[in-house]
Amino acid sequence: MTLRAAVVAVSIVATVLAGCGSKSEEGGGKPGDGKAPAGGPPGGGKPGAGGPPGAGGPPKGLPVKAAPVEVAAIDLDVQAVGTLLADESVTIRPEIDGRVTELHFQEGQQVAKGTRLVSLDQAELKAQLAQSEAQVRTESQRYERARELLAQKFVSEEAVDLARNNLARAEAARREVEARLDKATLVAPFSGTLGLRSISPSAYVRKGDDIVRLESISAIKVNFRIPETYAARVRPGQGLAIRLDAYPGETFTGQVYAVEPVVDERTRTILLRGRVQNSGLKLKPGMFVRVNLAMEKRENAIVIPEPAVWPQGQQTFVFKAVDGKAVLTKIDIGMRRPGKVEVSSGLVPGDVVVTEGQIKLKDGAPIMVLPSQPPAAPGAGAPPAKG
Repeated sequence: MTLRAAVVAVSIVATVLAGCGSKSEEGGGKPGDGKAPAGGPPGGGKPGAGGPPGAGGPPKGLPVKAAPVEVAAIDLDVQAVGTLLADESVTIRPEIDGRVTELHFQEGQQVAKGTRLVSLDQAELKAQLAQSEAQVRTESQRYERARELLAQKFVSEEAVDLARNNLARAEAARREVEARLDKATLVAPFSGTLGLRSISPSAYVRKGDDIVRLESISAIKVNFRIPETYAARVRPGQGLAIRLDAYPGETFTGQVYAVEPVVDERTRTILLRGRVQNSGLKLKPGMFVRVNLAMEKRENAIVIPEPAVWPQGQQTFVFKAVDGKAVLTKIDIGMRRPGKVEVSSGLVPGDVVVTEGQIKLKDGAPIMVLPSQPPAAPGAGAPPAKG
């Protein structure tokens, strides 16, 4: 190839390449027409163009959630577990030996005070009573005769005294038989409900054998223990409420009426006894119950959410939000309730405490309190309907 031909070929190649570059510029848009090149950043590739104002700026502080302290009335309650007892309870037992001639009750029956329950054989006792009454009559006649003879000076005063003593012994013997005869009939000592009997008619029972239990449960007692630290605050007349697994959702109320005067040395607890009205007879002796004892009520107590409490060793702190900074503040804790804590010192009404985000905070660190998020309205976030 000649030199002239080589120069012509190079010129042709340069022309073709120039044409391809021109087409690429046409595909990316003309300069100044406002169109960004395909695949380029918004705003023509300039940093920060097209974004919200300040989007790339540093945050003002650590984001946290906070809540103001609350001022409310709070009750001091003590929780304990207890056992129900019958208001009155007794096992009917005979005081003498004898054969059961009749049972006057049905198992589970409600009876009034004085109702006859069991009769024992009385034939032998009635015979003994007749004998003792005859002996009383005899000794009474002897005594009267001795007095008449003393008036006539036929006997001494000693003979009259002896007759008087014999009459007294006969009357005492009669009263003894009458008492044993009374014990042959067993009656209800108070109104209540009978349990299951342990004997059958015509059974021979001995003194002290169990026959049937009698329980008074129109009102019912509850025994429970509380720590000795509450000894100075507990007193008769305080209200209590009990709950049972057998009746979920129901609460039965009553009052403390007796406090054990000594502290149990082993458990360091005080035994209390309350009485609860048992309308409907739902409560049964022996049931396990949860007791809530009302000790006192505090008005205008300062209360904060429980997550705001920040324990450090043996002390308790919170982070207060003050002028955009987290201020570590020591507090004293009072009573606790589900999700709430009473603050007895360290905070005042109007303070705001951090409830979330404390783990990264230090005393004096800048913070940014996030606004509380109200619940979303129904249908919020759904795409608008097309027309």
